[in-house]
Amino acid sequence: DVQLQASGGGLVQAGGSLRLSCAASGFAFDEYAIAWFRRAPGKEREGISCISSVDGTTYYRDSVKGRFTISSDNAKNTMSLQMNSLKPEDTAVYYCNAMYGVERYWGQGTLVTVSS
Repeated sequence: DVQLQASGGGLVQAGGSLRLSCAASGFAFDEYAIAWFRRAPGKEREGISCISSVDGTTYYRDSVKGRFTISSDNAKNTMSLQMNSLKPEDTAVYYCNAMYGVERYWGQGTLVTVSS
């Protein structure tokens, strides 16, 4: 079975840090582009960061540049999102995602709450 199991969410004060992780199984993880999305309360889901499967280039949404770092470990089939200098507007459910052509797999979502 294909699985993306997310973990690491929680409650943190503004300015704090959290590290989200996602463990993949059931598919060729190293062939997939990976990404993190989030959905804030009352807002549409948005992509915040991804790693190209072609050359490993990373991309970040402007609002998280310089604060968030995406990474992956193909040997362990895991992906992570290090989030520093968190702001209340980062409060959202965060989803990991793996993409290959038209195939997309989603993690179950993990809640991040940043208090002011």
